[in-house]
Amino acid sequence: MAGKSLADSTYSRLEKPLARRGCLPLPELPDIVVYIEALERRILGDLLERVLVTSPYLLRTAKPPIDLTHSRTVKTIRRIGKRIAIGFDNDLWLVFHLMIAGRLHWKESRVVPDGRRVAAAFYFRAGTLTVSEAGTKKRASLHVVAGEAELAQVDPGGIDALSVDRDAFGTRLITANHTLKRALTDPRLFSGIGNAYSDEILHCARLSPVMLTQRMKPEEISQLHEATKRTLRLWTEKLRGETGSKFPEKVTAFRPGMAVHGRYGQPCPRCGAKVQRIRYASNETNYCAPCQTGGKLLADRALSRLLREDWPRSLEEMEERKSR
Repeated sequence: MAGKSLADSTYSRLEKPLARRGCLPLPELPDIVVYIEALERRILGDLLERVLVTSPYLLRTAKPPIDLTHSRTVKTIRRIGKRIAIGFDNDLWLVFHLMIAGRLHWKESRVVPDGRRVAAAFYFRAGTLTVSEAGTKKRASLHVVAGEAELAQVDPGGIDALSVDRDAFGTRLITANHTLKRALTDPRLFSGIGNAYSDEILHCARLSPVMLTQRMKPEEISQLHEATKRTLRLWTEKLRGETGSKFPEKVTAFRPGMAVHGRYGQPCPRCGAKVQRIRYASNETNYCAPCQTGGKLLADRALSRLLREDWPRSLEEMEERKSR
């Protein structure tokens, strides 16, 4: 595709249809970390002169009023799961949850929000931070909270897989008997992991997304712990390298170099087999059957009930049926 990078073409193919429906992938831990680092370079220690919120959907709290952040200095910026919390010198916090289609942008000039695509503008001395949201489903949120106690109430409680040892990771993993995909993406269990990076983690660990946590062997828990740390660190470093000193504008879960996520039908980089998927509502799980499920094809419940015995059990059986 002339004039476009692989990243651009990947966005066009996978994200534009989702953007129209307001179903872009949620920014996850690596994206949030890079957002925060970019914000720290621009607004840490700076004065917030004024906030202008024009979308009726974004601001979810009335007390304390957001005006109390005017003319206050940013003292700290923190990640809380998939949320970004900006703390001021009067112990107030702005807590952003970008959800599916929300994104942050930075301009050195003044930007006036239109209330449709651009929901709010935060005017600092150094420039303007804006929040945009694609699509018609307005799910992004902004909360104003006072003090550490109120801030703790917006934390879902998931542990940071990058900072805990294998035993703490395993204990949290098996608190309930969930599938690995559900456990990794549960914000009450693990902090900041969503649909995209859970696919990559499970492929790295060579584990099935539908394996039940309480049936895992100790060595499988160790595999998953190491794969989680390796994957999150790898992609955080990659995004840092891509962003450099700029503000991250192309925040997407569909990235060149990913092993399985968003790569349905393409070859697995490890074994060359076609990447498979399970679809459920607006989400999908991508996996490699030979690497993760012993060659078995997985089906969502509705499709399994519909096809019953006609559902192919392996890649070989599926390819055989295609050739008939």
